[in-house]
Amino acid sequence: MNGIIIDIDPVLFHLAHFEIRWYSLAIALAVIAAVLISVHMAKRKSIDTSHIYSLAIWVLLGGILGARLFHVIDHWEHYVNNPGQILGFQGLAIWGALAGGGLVLLIYARVRHLPLGRLADIVTPGLLVAQIIGRVGCIVNGDAYGGVTSLPWAFIYTNPASSIPPSLYGQPTHPYPVYEMLWNAITLVVILKLGRRFKKDGLAFLSYLVLYSVGRMVLTFVRQENVFFWGLQEAQIVALLVIAAAISVMVYIHARPQETKQAT
Repeated sequence: MNGIIIDIDPVLFHLAHFEIRWYSLAIALAVIAAVLISVHMAKRKSIDTSHIYSLAIWVLLGGILGARLFHVIDHWEHYVNNPGQILGFQGLAIWGALAGGGLVLLIYARVRHLPLGRLADIVTPGLLVAQIIGRVGCIVNGDAYGGVTSLPWAFIYTNPASSIPPSLYGQPTHPYPVYEMLWNAITLVVILKLGRRFKKDGLAFLSYLVLYSVGRMVLTFVRQENVFFWGLQEAQIVALLVIAAAISVMVYIHARPQETKQAT
C-alpha cells in the first residue's frame, strides 16, 4: 500500500490539565506571521502600523468565533447530539474565519475612519501565509482529509488520536491540506505581482477571494464531506457565492471613477 505514513500524536504536550496541540502551535505561528507581514505591508501603503496591532486582536477573535460557528453549523447533526462540544475549538472552518474576520475589519475601518479596501489589501498576503501555515496543523490532525486514492503521495493516518474517520483509518487518502497549501502559495505569488499593477484599493483582496474560491471549488472534489446542494459540498456552494460577489464588487470598483466623473 503506497503512501506517506502520518503517525503523529496531535497533542504536542500536556501542561497541567491542558493539551497543547500541534494545531494550536500552527495557529499561533500563523497569527504571528500574518501580523508581521501586515505590518510590513502597512508601511508600504502609508497606514499607521499601530492599527495593525490593534486590529490583529479583534480580527483573531472574530475569525475564531466565525470559524467555529461555521464548523458547528456545517456539522450540526453531530453537535445537536453533543452540545457540550460546541464551545470547543477542535474544528474551525476557513469560510467562517473569513466572514468573522472580515466583519471585524469592516467595523474597525468604519470606527477608525480608515480606507476599508486598503486595509483589506494590506492583510491579504499575511492571510495567505497564515492559511499555508495553519494547514500544517491540519496535516497532523487529519481533520481535512481527502478521499481514498492510489497516488504515491497519499497520506495514511495510523495514529489512533488523529481525527481521520474510522472508515479511512489506515487507508491512503488524498493529502488535501497539501493541495490547498500549494494553491495558496501560487495565489500568494499572483497577488503580490498583481498588487503592483492595481491602482485602486481593494482589488488585491477581491482577487484573493476569487482565486482562493476557485481553488477551493476544484480541490474540494477530492474531500469527503456531506453533499449540500446540486451534488456540491457546502464549501463549494459558498465558493461559488464568494466568486460571484467578489467579481461584482471588482466590476463596481472599476466602473466607479467613470460614474463619478459623469456625475460631476
